[in-house]
Amino acid sequence: MERAVIIGSGNLAEALAQAVARSGLKLVQLFARNAQRGKTVAALAGTQWTSNPAGLAEADIYLIAVSDRAVAEAAASLPIPAGAVVAHTAGSVPLEALPGQPVRRAVFYPLQTFTKGREVDFSQIPVFLETDDEALRPELEAFARLSRTVIWADSACRAKAHLAAVFACNFVNHMYAVAERIAGSAGLPFDVLKPLITQTAAKALDEVSPAGVQTGPAVRN
Repeated sequence: MERAVIIGSGNLAEALAQAVARSGLKLVQLFARNAQRGKTVAALAGTQWTSNPAGLAEADIYLIAVSDRAVAEAAASLPIPAGAVVAHTAGSVPLEALPGQPVRRAVFYPLQTFTKGREVDFSQIPVFLETDDEALRPELEAFARLSRTVIWADSACRAKAHLAAVFACNFVNHMYAVAERIAGSAGLPFDVLKPLITQTAAKALDEVSPAGVQTGPAVRN
């Protein structure tokens, strides 16, 4: 699989489009409902774009990078050619949300947080793969070499990985926001907490388990 179409124009679609464009693969098109974002993301990746299903380009793989709730609708509403691979990129959406034959279905889930305008090194991002087509596995794994870490996981395992990611990223960042408000109530800027955040993250990353480096009131119950 070398020719890819990315469906979507959000944060993940932006990062994925640029990663595919920089690789040895061919990003032939971006499909996006949002015209403004479609033009922007396509320009960043140096590819064409369309919002017209009738203008969907032919490709080997169609990567659906839309919100979780829109995955099934996007897959069902587009004229994806028979024999092509359609893969969604969601952590908590089961493989079965995609239609089966005549297309080949798969999951390509990058475990990372994505933000508009912020570049990421896709080679450092773990990518979770799933398919119910055994013959597709070697092709899908070869395509996924955008990343150095490729993991085969069923939908149940991937859902738990997604849940772990929510705790490690979204909830932790929410705690930063709470800490900022508390510091602000004393007239202090968030900057006073940044060395603490840096040290805490470094200790968690350096140890086998973050539980082993817990300190303060948390470790004292």
